[in-house]
Amino acid sequence: SRDSSYVSKTKVEQKTIKNNITLSLYNYSVTSTMTPFRSISLTALLLGTAAADSADSVSSRLQVHVPQTLFRPEGYDHREALFGVPPYGGSIAQSVYYADSDLCDPTVDTRKGYPIRAKDNNGKMEPWPTPYILMVDRGGCSFVQKVRNAQRSGAAGVVIADNTCLCSDKDCVSANGQDVCQPAEPIMADDGSGGDISIPSFLMFKVDADEIKAELRANHMVQIEMQWALPKPDDRVEYDLWTTPSDVVSKDFQKKFKPVAQALGDRAYFTPHMYIYDGIKSNCQGFDGENMCFNLCTNNGRYCATDPDNDLDHGISGADVVKESLRRICIWKHYGEQDGVGTQWWDYVQAFMERCDNPDYFMNDDCAGDCYKHANINQDIIDRCMRDSGGLEKDTPNTFLDLEMQAQVSRGVVILPTAFVNTVALRGGLSTATVFTAICNGYLDGTEPKICEECESCGDFDECIANKKCKSKGGGGGVSTHTFMSSILFICIAFGGAAFYHYRKTREEMREQVRGILAEYMPLEGEDGAVGSPMDFARRGGSENLMMS
Repeated sequence: SRDSSYVSKTKVEQKTIKNNITLSLYNYSVTSTMTPFRSISLTALLLGTAAADSADSVSSRLQVHVPQTLFRPEGYDHREALFGVPPYGGSIAQSVYYADSDLCDPTVDTRKGYPIRAKDNNGKMEPWPTPYILMVDRGGCSFVQKVRNAQRSGAAGVVIADNTCLCSDKDCVSANGQDVCQPAEPIMADDGSGGDISIPSFLMFKVDADEIKAELRANHMVQIEMQWALPKPDDRVEYDLWTTPSDVVSKDFQKKFKPVAQALGDRAYFTPHMYIYDGIKSNCQGFDGENMCFNLCTNNGRYCATDPDNDLDHGISGADVVKESLRRICIWKHYGEQDGVGTQWWDYVQAFMERCDNPDYFMNDDCAGDCYKHANINQDIIDRCMRDSGGLEKDTPNTFLDLEMQAQVSRGVVILPTAFVNTVALRGGLSTATVFTAICNGYLDGTEPKICEECESCGDFDECIANKKCKSKGGGGGVSTHTFMSSILFICIAFGGAAFYHYRKTREEMREQVRGILAEYMPLEGEDGAVGSPMDFARRGGSENLMMS
């Protein structure tokens, strides 16, 4: 009876610990740029130990050109939004209008704000003239909602003015008399609904934003430039993708990007990374080496992953995700690392998503074996790689998983999925076209491969990549010059033919009318003095001279 009670109590305690682990992971979630809220979870310890500077680093530049008194050679400190589509390699330089609002209401009044404009015939102030950059106040709703409303109003970009001083800025705190300050600027994360945002946005520090607003309130024009640049070291671009086998957001990208990787060939080097949680730092390994996080971790709590379906008792476990991550790392080591394209790696990932990406087959080795065969991968090589790297059993370190954790900390990865081009994190939606454009802007000027020149601005991107030739230049779905000129020539011939036919038909009708009139009213005398038939003249087509001398 005592043993039975002890076992029952232990099970209850384990269940309670499991629930606490799930709650802890859920409460410290960080949503991706386009993800549903539950797509990725980060532990509090991870957020505390990640390289904050790297995670918050920006590849963009914010500068004020007008008035000259606000120009700063080094630009303005800011934060980039993790949603929207920045024009990598380009910039947006436009006049700024201050909405004098937090822009949480979907009905945006474009006739408000500063600087004050002239009035129209109805006595109302003119709306913000497009194109423009809109400055709005922080607070009241999510960053995504503000930018979405600004986008609908016609803004080309958004600058959100922070309303709280940094604690390190004593002058700002004292000048504003604020009792509350913030230790760092917030991350402009997606709230899970930002997939429809297509314009870029920045968060500007309060001390700087106040100066801009003061100029605008004084009805002075301010021009801001939002710029995005990528390092361009040489004629080969290196790009990375950080994700997990259970990440739902990157699946579409992984299904479609293989033709792009092949088209870029040796001019671009790809490296896939699997995000692994450090179980030791997350206290998933007890003092006696026991796995305290149960089926979330492998190697007695050393390497962990979040539970994809948030159910620790059923479905796919975190340990299953770690195992599949190690498998994909080994596949890349043997079938992709040498050329940086990894055709067989892409084939395996796509086959896995089609065959095994569900609770019934995710952890099934036979299903993974079928994917090996489809991708022409030697299973023995991969199994040996997984064992030789340290395996997933017992309290032993795994070399490849340790390297992944070191890389993610040094790179400062806290958002999944994240793509890097030439070490710069890409913001906004993870799409094939967006990553391709960023890669093409990462080449040293004059060294871009032909596929970039051909397909970067093509109206049908997928077809251009497949055929390595664009049939519809221009992003608006236009037509080629040859097709346009051929169409014009065809139209001219058709109209010319129709006009000629109409002319011939009208001429014959007029002749018939003349013949009828002559036949009815003009009987003529023949050469012998006899009066001929009226129809004789008409049949001859009126060739005789009607004027007799």
